Amino acid sequence: MVDLVSVVELVRVVLPQMLARRQGQVVLVGSIAGSVGVSGEAVYSAAKAGLSAFAEALRYELRGTGVRIMHVVIGVADTPFFARRGAPYQRSRPRPVPAARVAATMCQAMRSGRDDVYIPGWTRLPGLIHVTAPTLYRRLAGTFG
Repeated sequence: MVDLVSVVELVRVVLPQMLARRQGQVVLVGSIAGSVGVSGEAVYSAAKAGLSAFAEALRYELRGTGVRIMHVVIGVADTPFFARRGAPYQRSRPRPVPAARVAATMCQAMRSGRDDVYIPGWTRLPGLIHVTAPTLYRRLAGTFG
């Protein structure tokens, strides 16, 4: 609910004012889990995949209105998220990115008008492999986790 439905509802609330002003930017924070699915994170992965599709569809719907949609795909941010949920982050990849770096990258991307941002940048690659060579991706995921 928090990762998808609440985001859709918040956008629904703020979008009319942005459309009336013919300007605005919505930043949706996704996850690599939404691009490729992550073992042990099925529901989270599904919610973040839904967020990705929402960002893409909304971008098409808002073309020409002056309102922009930016989708940020984060590998892992170094925040208390995992500790607070009671399951510490134990994977070796991707390594957590400092929250200040995530924020700085997002701000720079907003200023430059980018539609999609991957933090760190290499996290774009697993999704591309997953889409273009799914069998290879599954083999690699089975080997490297």
